[in-house]
Amino acid sequence: MTSHPFDTRTDALLTQLRKDGLYKHLQVLQSPMDASVRIRGTDGRPFDALCFCSNNYLGLANHPEVVEAGIRGLRDWGAGTASVRFICGTFAPHQEAEAALARLVGCEASYTFVSAWTANEALFPTACEPGDLIISDELNHACIIDSIRLATTIKKGVHKAVYRNNVLTGDRSLEEALDKARANPEVTGQIWVVTDGVFSMEGSVADLPAMRRLCDRHDAMLVVDDSHGTGVMGRTGRGTHEHWGMFTPAMSPAEPGIAPPSGVDIFTGTLGKALGGAAGGYIAGSRRLIDLVIQRGRPTLFSNALPVTVACSATKAVEILQREPQRVQRLRDNVAYARRRIKEAGFDVLESPTAICPIMVHDTAKAIAMSRRLLELGVFVIGFGYPVVPEGHARLRCQISAAHTTAHVDALVDALKRL
Repeated sequence: MTSHPFDTRTDALLTQLRKDGLYKHLQVLQSPMDASVRIRGTDGRPFDALCFCSNNYLGLANHPEVVEAGIRGLRDWGAGTASVRFICGTFAPHQEAEAALARLVGCEASYTFVSAWTANEALFPTACEPGDLIISDELNHACIIDSIRLATTIKKGVHKAVYRNNVLTGDRSLEEALDKARANPEVTGQIWVVTDGVFSMEGSVADLPAMRRLCDRHDAMLVVDDSHGTGVMGRTGRGTHEHWGMFTPAMSPAEPGIAPPSGVDIFTGTLGKALGGAAGGYIAGSRRLIDLVIQRGRPTLFSNALPVTVACSATKAVEILQREPQRVQRLRDNVAYARRRIKEAGFDVLESPTAICPIMVHDTAKAIAMSRRLLELGVFVIGFGYPVVPEGHARLRCQISAAHTTAHVDALVDALKRL
């Protein structure tokens, strides 16, 4: 059989990853996602482990009402549209989910996609035109980076700039990038500033009030991917803007050309973390933006709709979030307890108000080996290293959920001590 160049180079890469201890193994779950999961062992026999690696922040992935909403959606509406929404029609549950999401974050409208990756990929190639400039935080999620790359590739004359993570003034800062933009004669259109609300590997939080002030000064639009903030940040879990006091329930849509009351022009986000944990993503913003996405967004024009069962589950998850704000408080209490106990055990855990507790171990192979040993001890935590994080910044990323108890956290800490 002929060996193609692809075969040779791929085999060499996979061999090297195994040799360096960097090869990723997919764990097979034999139970729903919860605080504890059942995993199929390498010998085929299942075992139970505490799960501290899921973004199931509110414990809703296996909530009976969320599950039942999905089953009912499947029963009432079938498996899907079998085509694109503008061709074959939109199911009512799609509109219900989009209205619920818009209300949740405080925007006029929203539109759902099969993933948050697709939502971000749709945004900039659709909204940007030649003469625009996109300014991005250096630690933004890969889907934001790829969306910017796509926009600058397919629309020649769209520019990009990068600022240091969460650095708003000084050298290589957002302010510096904005000042340069205004002095650049090639930047004749819209300036966009995009950031994660919560940075998934650090647990750090974007300073949205300061970013809003800079955007206002330079007539820039602020875009926030709040995938790790929605359901987690703020008193009622509406997101990072609520955490900063930028959301009030009495908000009304902004007048044309005026920044929205939330201080954020556009949100992107996911349904696959706090809001049910299945899949799906969305863009939320002004009605004109959503209309543009529907008319011109390639992922909306050439891709099937979000599965209706996910739309139904996500709508129910939003309802539970708003009905039971105590879930957000329980998550917050669990996070504070976990961070304190991990530090007391002698580990270097990054400070953050979010549900992300990164334990720094620096070496990638070490992080992966620690993760493997923790699983043997009945605790499911993933080690992250290069290229997900920079070289020398490898970590164990512990994800805390409202479904966890203090006993679960104590078991995590006991296992860490045994390392």
